[in-house]
Amino acid sequence: MISVDEARERLFAAAATLPTETVALADAAGRTLAAPLPALRTQPPFAASAMDGYALRAADLADGPLRVVGESVAGRRHDGALGKGEAVRIFTGAPVPDGADTVLIQEDAQRDGDLLTATDTVEVGAHIRPMGLDFQAGGTLLPAGTRLAPRHLALAGAGGHARLEVVRRPRVAFLATGDELVSPGEPTGPDQIVASVTPTLSAMVAAAGAEAIDLGIAPDIRSEIVARARAGLSTADILVTLGGASVGDHDLVRPALADLGIAIDFWRVAIRPGKPLMFASDPLVLGLPGNPVSSVVCALLFLVPLVEALQGVASPGPQPLAGILGADVPQNGPRRDHMRAQVVDGRINPFEVQDSSMLSILSRAEVLLVRPPGAPPAEAGSPCEYLPL
Repeated sequence: MISVDEARERLFAAAATLPTETVALADAAGRTLAAPLPALRTQPPFAASAMDGYALRAADLADGPLRVVGESVAGRRHDGALGKGEAVRIFTGAPVPDGADTVLIQEDAQRDGDLLTATDTVEVGAHIRPMGLDFQAGGTLLPAGTRLAPRHLALAGAGGHARLEVVRRPRVAFLATGDELVSPGEPTGPDQIVASVTPTLSAMVAAAGAEAIDLGIAPDIRSEIVARARAGLSTADILVTLGGASVGDHDLVRPALADLGIAIDFWRVAIRPGKPLMFASDPLVLGLPGNPVSSVVCALLFLVPLVEALQGVASPGPQPLAGILGADVPQNGPRRDHMRAQVVDGRINPFEVQDSSMLSILSRAEVLLVRPPGAPPAEAGSPCEYLPL
């Protein structure tokens, strides 16, 4: 067996960034920037008022009332420079007139016709947003490898971009194997179970920016697995098999891949749950365990980061977070453990039952408590690491 860290390193070494494409700004959420995004303009493009009030020179207030000589509104600036003893009525977002160095907010102003008096002191530069406060033309708005959240789209648009160059979405094909499996909603025989994990894994890769392809369920027939795997590899960047990757007489995924000329890089990882994890680098094939919880945990640790790496994400996740144990935990064995847990009063509380077949426990879990190989017993209140689900 190899360690989790070594397995992830091998995955990342095999993950060359996919080609790029250009998409409309409105369609870019969830995509990954292919190159640094430069600002095409300066924001704000002029000194702007941050409040409704009056633009003036602060020093002029000591000489008595000022004379209001005009108005500046958003989209239409006051024409001309401000003279000594003059003020301009101004509104939020409007350009500050030349010669003004301060905005007196209207709550601190008293006006009698065109005469303006301050009712409170005001500091030079108050309530003015300098030109370029947010960003300046030529600067970098976002680095390459940024997963574009909705908030990033506002910045890109403000920076002058209507279209963005992003990495093509990875295509991930899922192939479940096993005579015992039926699709959700189909009648089950007396010895069958539902192949319930494919929708979960599809949702996981979709959230990571990929397109999911469901190849269905292949029976335990080697030639059928070969045919479906070949079809998946013809359209997808990653083939993900579910089950059939262990050492039993009916575990036919590895022999089927060998029939396709695919060499396995590794197939056992020191992880719990999920030891029978299989990986091939050329083409990219990830064989996940058949147990549903093992499959989801391994997808979180290996498949999602692989999808992110193909998109050029700088630090493919997930990244461990620091926490505090809410319950005692026993000594760990030789494999890195990922215990389903809840967060109670800010502390990490693992479930007592950790069977890798129990989806009910997984559905209630909020985090995975990470226990390093050979970790000694730990008491409640001890520091720990966890991964968010």
